[in-house]
Amino acid sequence: MTHIGRLSPVFLEHLFGLSSYRRNMPYARDRAYLDADSHLMELPDFLTAHADPKVRDRIPKINFDAGGRSSDSWQEAARTGAHTPDEVAELVALGDDLIAGPKGYFALGAFNKHERRLALDLLGFEQQFVFSTFSGPIAFDPTADLEVRYGAARAHNRAMAEFCSDDARLIGVALLPIDEPETALEELEFAMSLGLEAAWIPHRPAGGGSPGHEALEPVWSRMAEAGIPFLLHVGGNPLQIKPDWMNTGRPVPTDWIGGGENVRGKDMIALHHAAETFVGALVLDGVLQRHPNLRGAAVELGAGWVPSLLRRLDLIAQIWKRSEPDLEALKTPPSELISRQMAFTPYPFEDVGAMIRESNPDLYLFSSDYPHIEGGRNPLGRFEASLEGMSEEVLDKFYADNMARLLRP
Repeated sequence: MTHIGRLSPVFLEHLFGLSSYRRNMPYARDRAYLDADSHLMELPDFLTAHADPKVRDRIPKINFDAGGRSSDSWQEAARTGAHTPDEVAELVALGDDLIAGPKGYFALGAFNKHERRLALDLLGFEQQFVFSTFSGPIAFDPTADLEVRYGAARAHNRAMAEFCSDDARLIGVALLPIDEPETALEELEFAMSLGLEAAWIPHRPAGGGSPGHEALEPVWSRMAEAGIPFLLHVGGNPLQIKPDWMNTGRPVPTDWIGGGENVRGKDMIALHHAAETFVGALVLDGVLQRHPNLRGAAVELGAGWVPSLLRRLDLIAQIWKRSEPDLEALKTPPSELISRQMAFTPYPFEDVGAMIRESNPDLYLFSSDYPHIEGGRNPLGRFEASLEGMSEEVLDKFYADNMARLLRP
């Protein structure tokens, strides 16, 4: 059977008799939508096929077992490299209900870049960040040696650039460990040379230091100069709370998508804590003030915690400036720095309208999480319900303008 991945998108439309699909109404319509969170689903050789020979055999294999139901059918995807023509036709026939259809490896465009082009036409998003699904923890593993970490990041970045190469709507997100500043700067330059336009950074201490350590100044400076936003994302730090918190004397539950290594109810209590600490340290160490063109976002970590973070950081800066030179040096309140230079993706089940009323509309981003199960079957509907009564200006900021600001400081 001919593989879809070997055919041009134009021929795909002809082959499946889908030339009329572009005339159908997409899922997202009537305004511009920029999607701050989407994913590709890696095939088993995603890293190894793109790794430098000297490190290829040392890069850990992708752990598909951690994905629960999200990993269903990865073996078939690995065997074929694409859905069958009949499967593609069935998925395209869903039209604007595509997002409510199959998820994970079953989804259109989950692992095949030509199919992804068809999926984006049906979804209607003008641009979307594209994150990997399983590769981040491999490149960000603090127990691995630096050569493996950066070798995995380089392999990932080549593979991500290849996936996003044929469609300008796909904004490939590089992996960028920042444990070794000089190597991080080299990898940043390499990722940019591949055409990747954002960098996923782990939200943990960087090589034993704060993200505001002076050794990292060249990295932040280069990102600001190049207009490359840094992105924190779930998976950039361990997902689960310490096992003691799960010990009730009763069986430990699996996560809701059936795996044993993803997020459970109690994990959600603290899932954002490391990201909150990272953002707070970055701001209080003066990184955003020193680099006013630097942009960043926290993605798939919720946003209900953001209004209280702004208030708390302003109080910290005001009270502790008497004894801490870095805080005395802050000339702009942390809340203003964050509102100007950062943004956050609420979960679809969170009340975005309440967050905006408690803070401001410059802080929040629309995201679909396609093709992950966690994104739900109608994220737009859920966001629209919580934004009811908001002005068109506020809606435009949430659905498009705030993400555009990240990309074009």
